[in-house]
Amino acid sequence: MNTPHINILDTLLPKGNILTEEQTEKIKSNGRFITFKKKEVIFREGTPTSHVIFLETGLIKLYREGRNNRSLILKIAKPGEFIGLVSVFGNNIYQYSASAIENSSVFFIDFNVFNSILLENGKYAIHLLKNVSQDNLNIFDRIISQYQKQLPGKIADIILYFSNHIYNSEEFEFPITRNELAELAGTTKESFIRTLTEFKNDKIIEIDGKQIRIKSIDIVKTLSRLG
Repeated sequence: MNTPHINILDTLLPKGNILTEEQTEKIKSNGRFITFKKKEVIFREGTPTSHVIFLETGLIKLYREGRNNRSLILKIAKPGEFIGLVSVFGNNIYQYSASAIENSSVFFIDFNVFNSILLENGKYAIHLLKNVSQDNLNIFDRIISQYQKQLPGKIADIILYFSNHIYNSEEFEFPITRNELAELAGTTKESFIRTLTEFKNDKIIEIDGKQIRIKSIDIVKTLSRLG
């Protein structure tokens, strides 16, 4: 299942007179689209920041590289979201890496141009700050889930994450490997697969390869809530 195409102006340049026509044109004329193929790295942890990055189409994995070839997946970015703002505004070095999960179109905006617009437009700065804050809160909630919940709660959270946040559907295809799903859930690949199979045997979900269909969303939500 491919992610839907997002018109960049609908999210990057919000409606409601938040940005002036001059500011809108300034962003458009100082940005450019780059297409990344599946698994291609967009930026790597430890490299200098230089642009504000916005995802137009595709899916992007944001992750911290760890020991023994294990990574901590921070989030899956979907169309209409900025990528790496915490590093861009908080440090001049990326604190995590980003790679394309599927073929993706990314819009790069010159940082100095974007920053000048934020300095002169408080409404847009607040709009962006709210988005960044909510994004960080979602990451905090998911990391807390990894450490506090039992396996059924963790796996239920992953199912709801893709169902609600990424695809807005109760039928979807996992876009990443079982090993990456386990990293996202904070468990092992073996434990993830075993618990997913238990969900299938209990008729909570149906599985066909990477395709998932939720048969009882209420049970999944209950498992997530109870942890």
